[in-house]
Amino acid sequence: MKDYEETTAFLGQWGLFQQIVFFLLCASTVPNGFSAFSVIFLADIPGHHCQVPSTNLSEEWIRASIPTKEVNGKLELSKCRRYKLDVIRDLFAQGYQPQDVNLTGIELEKCVDGWNYSKDIYQSTIITEFDLVCDDEWKQPFTSSIYYIGVLSGSFFSGQLSDRFGRKPVLFVTMMVQTFFTFLQVFAPSWEIFSVLFFIVGLGQISNYVAAFVLGTEILSGSVRVIYSSLGVCLFFAIGYMILPLIAYLIRDWRMLLVALSLPGLIYIPLWWFIPESPRWLISQGRIEEAETIVKNAAKKNKVTAPDIIFKEIEDIVGDTKPNETKNILDLLRTSSIRETTLILFLVWLTLSMGYFGLSLNTSRLHGDPYVNCFISAAIEVPAYIISWLSLRYLPRRVSCSASMLLGGVVLYFIQLVPPSLPSLAVALEMFGKFGIAIGTALMFAYTGELYPTVLRNTAVGSCAMVSRVGSAIAPYFIHLTTTLFLPESFKRPLPENIEQMQKRERINCQCFSRKLEEKEPIQETISTITTVKILQEEKL
Repeated sequence: MKDYEETTAFLGQWGLFQQIVFFLLCASTVPNGFSAFSVIFLADIPGHHCQVPSTNLSEEWIRASIPTKEVNGKLELSKCRRYKLDVIRDLFAQGYQPQDVNLTGIELEKCVDGWNYSKDIYQSTIITEFDLVCDDEWKQPFTSSIYYIGVLSGSFFSGQLSDRFGRKPVLFVTMMVQTFFTFLQVFAPSWEIFSVLFFIVGLGQISNYVAAFVLGTEILSGSVRVIYSSLGVCLFFAIGYMILPLIAYLIRDWRMLLVALSLPGLIYIPLWWFIPESPRWLISQGRIEEAETIVKNAAKKNKVTAPDIIFKEIEDIVGDTKPNETKNILDLLRTSSIRETTLILFLVWLTLSMGYFGLSLNTSRLHGDPYVNCFISAAIEVPAYIISWLSLRYLPRRVSCSASMLLGGVVLYFIQLVPPSLPSLAVALEMFGKFGIAIGTALMFAYTGELYPTVLRNTAVGSCAMVSRVGSAIAPYFIHLTTTLFLPESFKRPLPENIEQMQKRERINCQCFSRKLEEKEPIQETISTITTVKILQEEKL
């Protein structure tokens, strides 16, 4: 029996065909770096205080109308309150000067005339446009939440749509959705409209990223696939992330920034004629002729001779999976072996995502320039992805994933011990912690894609991405450090083509708990079974 990679080995691993697929799919992830973190600059809160109409007031009284308070040893103007304007006007009309009056005894009122916003950093953001401060300040973080709810929804639906209708159509449709609705946000007349459009942008963003990741994973093979899944797509995502603060630095108005971020999406339209559908997916759907056509075209590009009949042993490749058989998210939980793998992955992805996005979105609040902090936060991912590539190439998956989470968790823990007088040290530790988490995130994308068969691969990666966006208030790094140790190993092993191949993969084997079990059908022992055997042994003792 031959698997897909053995059948198509005559293509080689790095011909012209693979090079085109590699670089075009990697390039398609650059706008995802824009979109994922654009909210850092679109919804940052500049310095602000109540607006005081200058009518019938001197400059001294206008400045004195805003109360001050001490924050970290510095006096700052109140952001949401001012002294009652009618009283201030009466005092001014009576000839008093601010120094002649005990202002602290005057009643306070809300900013009924709006706010004055600092333009030291931004010309405008959605905060200044829609006044999302004070009583409406809750809308600022909720804007990010709405975007990631869209990401969650896209992760759920796109994976199943991609497994049913193909990787390529979902990739390009969701790229169009992301680009078009990003541009529509420019014309949003209110925060509510902006948020609805932002939800749809998030839906498209994760969908095309996962589709591109899975498509490349299935077309490429061997060491090239490892480079693509760990270094290629992640590195180009980081390039988009690094370009974001440069564009935002040059364009300080939020509407024009969105125009600039949406235009690159138009460049990707011609890629439809250069990126093929996944032959693996076509085979899993019984569309053998289309798969052979793609492989034969690849052979021409690589200048090699293809056999007349390439997939003659297709029944062995597909296994018991019937052509056009529909798989859904429930298949990730159907058998004990797959269910155990899925639940562990959900837990690991959730923890990594909370750390990764929490640290990334916090850059504008760190000590120093927000543009520089964002660029450093993005640039730190480049060496992280290089380390993840080397780990995937030379180290077992379980060890490398657990070690990266340990690194991120330990470093972030020590931030609590840094005194307030050393903000630069806290920033450095935060960046180093993100370095470890970025390694783990890249590893888990590649690892997850390797664990599942073709008929479930996109659904699995999409579902893990969906769960990772659910979020939680607690990120217990240390509790979950070793959960990856209980996943099946995929190091130097071919991708599974069907569910049966996935279930036969070996998990961690602790001989002190092993015991021969007689069953009607031989299956892989799960962790729960090992625990049961241990209890029985202890009872006999």
